[in-house]
Amino acid sequence: MSFDELLKELQGMRTNEDAQEHVSLEMLFNESFMKRYSSFNTFKEFLEKGNFQATSHEDISNIPDELLDRHVARETNFTNWKSMLDQANAEYAARQ
Repeated sequence: MSFDELLKELQGMRTNEDAQEHVSLEMLFNESFMKRYSSFNTFKEFLEKGNFQATSHEDISNIPDELLDRHVARETNFTNWKSMLDQANAEYAARQ
């Protein structure tokens, strides 16, 4: 792969990451997703159970990783936040 091809591929990856950051948490963790992987109907309920107050990706990123990972492992079918987020991103991308 040439340098130009690699650069174009990396730029494309960055565009996809940027687009995912603009997807609302409610769209990413929709009711179907939450019911499938947890006992909650909404992502808001999931956050409230963990005593987290978050309405944006930035708010989520301000929660200490170990607290969020522990809550995800306890309340969902995922072992940590990254695996939950990756699955939500993959399912969202598949719907688009």
